Amino acid sequence: MTQTQGMLIDYHTHHERCGHAVGKLEDYILSAMKQGMEQIGLSDHMPLLHVTDKDNPDSAMPMEELPRYVEEALALKEKYKGRIEVRVGLEGDYVEGQEEKIERIVNGYPWDYVIGSVHFLGTWDVTDFRQVDRWEGRRVVEVYEQYFDAIAKAAATGFYDYIGHMDAIKRFGYRPEEDVSALEDAALQAIKKHDLAFELNAAGIYAPCKEMYPSVSILERARAYDIPVTYGSDAHHPDKIGQKGAEAKELLRKAGYTELAVFTERKRKLKSF
Repeated sequence: MTQTQGMLIDYHTHHERCGHAVGKLEDYILSAMKQGMEQIGLSDHMPLLHVTDKDNPDSAMPMEELPRYVEEALALKEKYKGRIEVRVGLEGDYVEGQEEKIERIVNGYPWDYVIGSVHFLGTWDVTDFRQVDRWEGRRVVEVYEQYFDAIAKAAATGFYDYIGHMDAIKRFGYRPEEDVSALEDAALQAIKKHDLAFELNAAGIYAPCKEMYPSVSILERARAYDIPVTYGSDAHHPDKIGQKGAEAKELLRKAGYTELAVFTERKRKLKSF
């Protein structure tokens, strides 16, 4: 088995249940093993809670699939024990006003970790290419204000272990003319205050913004705040496991990171890379 030159872990993955990824859970595990990874995290999207599947098709797994997802992931964790460490996780969207429903899901299953990601501002999924027209008529800076406020509120809930793609609001290339470093810092300070980690998410490289989430500037400030970091490919295809891992490692090292956050049963440890 050839050891990867990129990351030895990947904590952000999706599969066919969410409707916009391909491949079975096991395909992602096998891809990680092929690369010589030590840990692979399964972290598909939490079911939609405040909008309908009809209005947002192929956005997340149906609610009835959630227990099946967990059952299958736990079985695979046992199946591959001793060959690769499988972590059972969830990308648990933070949606303001839906905290009770989110908490029931977070507390209802034996997760190894839960990612706190903001996709929705109200009913607008700001990461969905099908909804890009909703930027029209809005001041970009005001959307950024709402987004980073949601990140800070997510961090304060206690539901999550780390924040996912914390500046994904830039995905489609909409950037304010104004300096938003104060907004980013407020979000970072909330992450620090509530003892969360955050992720370096490689998927932004392939989006119109053409850079990882978060930006190098945010990454450097997170290091200055001594906030732990982990890595996620955000793979939606088994072949994307570990994508841009070597580049991610270089970015992290340049920012001063030497360790990655890893999780077991909601407990965080740091692992050198």
